[in-house]
Amino acid sequence: MQEPIYKRVLIKISGEALAGPDKFGINEDTLNEVCLNIKRIQDMGVDVALVVGGGNFWRGAKSKKMDRTRADHMGMLATVINSLALADNLEKLGVTVRVQTAIEMKQIAEPYIRNRATRHLEKGRVVIFGCGTGNPFFTTDTAAALRAVEIDADVILLAKNVDGVYNCDPNMNDNAVKYEHINYTDVLNKGLGVMDSTATSLCMDNNIVIHVFAIKDPYNMVRAVCGEKIGTIVSWSADSCQ
Repeated sequence: MQEPIYKRVLIKISGEALAGPDKFGINEDTLNEVCLNIKRIQDMGVDVALVVGGGNFWRGAKSKKMDRTRADHMGMLATVINSLALADNLEKLGVTVRVQTAIEMKQIAEPYIRNRATRHLEKGRVVIFGCGTGNPFFTTDTAAALRAVEIDADVILLAKNVDGVYNCDPNMNDNAVKYEHINYTDVLNKGLGVMDSTATSLCMDNNIVIHVFAIKDPYNMVRAVCGEKIGTIVSWSADSCQ
């Protein structure tokens, strides 16, 4: 059996990943496959926290005519839909889950309280953080970085639709080169789209490792936790790349 190299992880899952082949909403087969692999990680004795985006329903930053603050609030609600879907599926697999939201909606979730979140993790519960940071103009990437720092996570597992960090967009350039390791300053200086600059800077300032990999195969989450060489590692120890 594979052994984990981390004790506590924060997994950031894009909302689009939960849509699977449907491209919109939640594909239940995809959702179940993601949750099966989250359960595998927890069964290894790893503390698991989750932040999920809402782009499969709504992305406030792309709204052209709506007030940005209101559009972002709608995006926060979309993350709660995804959080509840993840919680429901995980519970059906026998995993104890708590959903905490940065905007209070106590009829359906706990308010985010750091000490309560860490206590849930210590008791072996998966904690899902909804509503991002609770503030407009901040992405769920920044929420993932913030929560990772607050709960003392060892790493952010950044499950994306691309299989790592490239020197340019691999969807636009067939000659794009993927990095195996890269440091925070190179990510920021080169303008590489790992996370937004606020999130990357927060990870850099607090020495939180970011492991970027493709969610197309949800088992990659398990591989990343066990230290397999997939995707891209962003950390201070990486040498400057070309």
